[in-house]
Amino acid sequence: MSLTRSWTPPGPYDLHGSLRVLRRGPYDPTYRTEDGAIWRGTRTPDGPATLRLSRRREADGGAVCAEAWGPGAGWLLDGLPALLGAQDDPAAFVPHHGVAREAHRRHPGLRLVRTGRVLESLIPSVLEQKVTAEEAYRAWRLLVRRFGERAPGPHPHLWVMPHPRDWLRIPSWEWHRAGVDQKRSAAVLRALQRAGRMEEAARLDLAAALARLQAVPGIGPWTAAEVLQRSNGEPDAVTVGDLHLPGLIGYALTGARGTDDEGMLELLAPYEGQRHRACRLILLGGPRMPRRAPRFPVGNIAPL
Repeated sequence: MSLTRSWTPPGPYDLHGSLRVLRRGPYDPTYRTEDGAIWRGTRTPDGPATLRLSRRREADGGAVCAEAWGPGAGWLLDGLPALLGAQDDPAAFVPHHGVAREAHRRHPGLRLVRTGRVLESLIPSVLEQKVTAEEAYRAWRLLVRRFGERAPGPHPHLWVMPHPRDWLRIPSWEWHRAGVDQKRSAAVLRALQRAGRMEEAARLDLAAALARLQAVPGIGPWTAAEVLQRSNGEPDAVTVGDLHLPGLIGYALTGARGTDDEGMLELLAPYEGQRHRACRLILLGGPRMPRRAPRFPVGNIAPL
């Protein structure tokens, strides 16, 4: 049996564009898109749950219709407006560059989502440290399918990530088989040993939440910001320490190459309080920097 609820956005709304940040690659077993609907498998405080989201036509009111299955269905639907961005305030953003102004105009329905769940964003974010997206997505996919569980409800190919106790039971060789080195797996395990404390960060302000996550060795500013952008919908959780982001932002705003973190933060200073939203919009609307160097090589941690 399923539960249902709907939420009507107060203005323009982009369902797929807003929730896309929750998808970890094109084959994420916890996130599917089919026939215009979004399916998510997630682990709530009440247990695993499945959520299906679809949008009515604007002519029919434009409501987002949600259907949920599993022990955590009620929890999911209670938090539906926050997940979809009801607590976000796009009007707080004031563009200071032509690129940001045009992107803001062209994407009025973009909202920052808030899942309220920290570990489901923290674990894949740690997996993405210092490796290619392809490697990280593969590791997430393999670990979830091997140690997670089928999502409740009718979708035959949707999964829910493992419970914290099941993550902690994964043998070291299974992390290795998934391509995850000891440094990243150890950081995940340390966070899981403090699972309750980690999840509390979803209810803290930005400074306190950043401090809470970074108290765990192996979780730095990059990972913490990536998590809080999703779990808390933080508009100012700017990602620092990224291999590509400073250069992309610098090129989009100045046309010059070689921008570092310090330079990026200087460029984003006028957007203080909204720096993460500014980055999202600039990346959506800014010019693409021509590639000159080869792609970051795919690693291999298998023994010789």
